[in-house]
Order: sequence, then C-alpha cells, then structure tokens
Amino acid sequence: MKILRYLLLSFLFISPLLSLSEEEIRNKIDLLLSRLPSTTKAGILIYNPLTEDTIYSLNHTVSMIPASNTKLFTTATALSLMGGDFILYTKILSDDNNLDDGVVDGNLYIKGFGNSLFTSEDLQAMVNELKDMGITKITGKIIGDDSYFDNIYMRDDWITDEVANVKLPPISALVIDNNKKIVQKKRRGRFRNYYVNIDNPPLNAALLFRSKLLAASIEVALNAEEGITPEAAVSISEKGIELRELIKLINKESDNFLAECLFKTIGAVSSGEQGNAFYSTQTILTYISDNGIFSKGTAIVDGSGISRFDQVTVGAITGLLEKMYFDVANFDDFYNSLSIAGVDGTLKNRMTGSFAENNFHGKTGTLNGVSSISGYLTCENGDDLIISIFFEFSMNGAKFHRDIQNNIIQTLCNWN
Repeated sequence: MKILRYLLLSFLFISPLLSLSEEEIRNKIDLLLSRLPSTTKAGILIYNPLTEDTIYSLNHTVSMIPASNTKLFTTATALSLMGGDFILYTKILSDDNNLDDGVVDGNLYIKGFGNSLFTSEDLQAMVNELKDMGITKITGKIIGDDSYFDNIYMRDDWITDEVANVKLPPISALVIDNNKKIVQKKRRGRFRNYYVNIDNPPLNAALLFRSKLLAASIEVALNAEEGITPEAAVSISEKGIELRELIKLINKESDNFLAECLFKTIGAVSSGEQGNAFYSTQTILTYISDNGIFSKGTAIVDGSGISRFDQVTVGAITGLLEKMYFDVANFDDFYNSLSIAGVDGTLKNRMTGSFAENNFHGKTGTLNGVSSISGYLTCENGDDLIISIFFEFSMNGAKFHRDIQNNIIQTLCNWN
C-alpha cells in the first residue's frame, strides 16, 4: 500500500513536468532539425486552430513538392463539392422501357460515373439481377460508355512534359477491376499469371458484360462495342459507393489510381459536362481561393501527387486542414479518411508506443527525395494541433527524414 501511494505521488509530481512550454517545444524542434543535412529543404508549420497560435514555422510560404499530400486537396474539394453521402455509380441502362416481356428490344449500356471500385464480381451480381428480372434476350448490342470523363486516360497525356515514372492503369469513368486483367505468360517453362493494364476501358467492360450475359443463358443478338448512352435510356441496375468510403481508401492507403479517378469526377460534377484535368484543376484552385487558403506558389496538376509539377506550401496545407477542421458538415468524413498513427494505412508502423499512436491522424507523401506528412494531433492536454512537415532531400534517405517527422510530432504531444 505504501509503495502504491508512493508511485501515485510520484506520478502526480512528475507528470506536470512532462508538459512543455512553447519555447521548450521550439527548442526541441530546432534540435531535431539541426540533424538535417544542409542540402535538405524543409517546410514546417504547426498551428493551434482554436487559439490561432502558430507554434512553429519554417519556410511556410515556400513552394515544395507535396507528393501524396496532394490527395488532401483532392478529397477535401470532393467532400465540399459533393458531400460524404454522394454516390459514385456504375449503371446498366436500356433503351427499351418495357421489359415485361423479358426481351430488351434494343441495346444494353454499361456506363460508369466515376465508381472506381467496381469489380467483375459486381458486374456478375448485376447480370444476376437482370436474370431475376426475367430478361432472356437482348436484340441489339452491348455498349460500354465512359463518356462521363474524357478519353485522355494517361497522366502523361494531360500533364505537359510529365516525367514521373509511376504508371497507372487508364483513368476512366467506367472501371472494372482497377482497369487491369490477368494474362498468362510462359516464363522458365511454366505459365504464370500477370496483371496487365487494359487498353480500352469501355470496350473491355462491354465485352466482359456480354460474355457474362451469355454465360447466364441470356441471348445477345449483336456484338459489344464502345459508344454513348442515349439520354432517354432507363437505368435498370446500379452499383455504387459513397464518397466517404472511397476517400478512406484514397487517404489511408494513398491509392493513386482511385485518387486520379476522383480527380476527374470532381471535374465532371463541377462542370456538369465532362470530367477532365482542366475542370478538375480549376475546381480545386477555386476551392482554395474561395476559402481564403494561402494560394501563392500552389500548382495542382493531378489528383494523386505523383507529379513533381505539383507545388504546394505547408501554409496552404495548414490552411486547408484548418478549413476542414471548422467544416461541421464534412470534418468527420475527412478526419475518418486519414491514416491513424500506429493503427492503419500508411501510418500503421509509425509512432507506435508513443502518445501520438492513435492520436495523430494524417496523410503521408513519398516520392524519390521527398517526404511529407500533414494532419491533426490531439495532445496530452487535449488541444488539437495542425501539423504539416515537408522535406526534400538528396542525402540520408527517406527513413531518416521520416524519423525526424515522427520525433517532431511526438514532441508536440507534450504541448501545453
């Protein structure tokens, strides 16, 4: 009992000493940054959104490569434009509005509206729905339609002089299985399965849809091709995903393909015309401007952050995170999409065993010579801090720089 009382008194005496003043925090961060090679370019901004205090600032108006921190702009803009309950669909439509006879007298269309998580299993479920509806024959064609986006499928084609070496499958409005397929190739005397990117998303979808209809004993009189769905066509089956669920995969897992598809969706929704890189970029830049987010030196050319032509300041990132912090309608969806230190996503193995574990929600970014991390930290005293740390480096590697980021965040846990 005496030992227990002693331990309790010791804890009460010691714990206040663990909290650090603003000056002590700055000194500790300075000490951590002193370890950086002189060739490392750093941008840091640490901010308390409720008190409007800047705890630490370094090069906060200097443009740097954000890497996957770009996804914060993509997902925040999407949430503000559409709302978390917005559904991104894949639809099957018919130009015959009387299906009581079990015959589609005309064509069937499969059209994508930005549902980048649609799979061949989803397509099979839709075919089963058609069979349950009593449909036995299609007298016309099966047509794949991805006109909700433009047909500039590759980032290299919409970003002038793009040099990034990360290649993605075609970015299209109609997606099946991430626009990849399995092929068999003979290697060292054995056949092996490989994933390869498809070339023509709407035609691929139409061909797969037709083959599944035939396998379900639904007759299809004509061939499969790509085309445009008539405005009068009627939706007879739909599969979709809520935006709030999609952005969890984009931010937690840093999924580049899903981010670029959402990027094009932003352009489609905002323009009311067609998803393309121009409309998407203009929508994000307008969102930044309309919300008073620091915009000088900001350039957004894609939705994923793969491009080194993306340029952002930690001041802009912090402004974005502050705007979302006070966005009552969308903050929960945005916050829940971020990776949690020591728990999941790209932060699963970072800051484990520290107070930051489960208390820092953020987004990481990594390219060759680039490491970024931004997000929200709940400190030991209950305060919320917004943190953004960018490093561009040519020496000591990514792990070294990530460790310094981790140490800075862990130091901030003791903020008082």
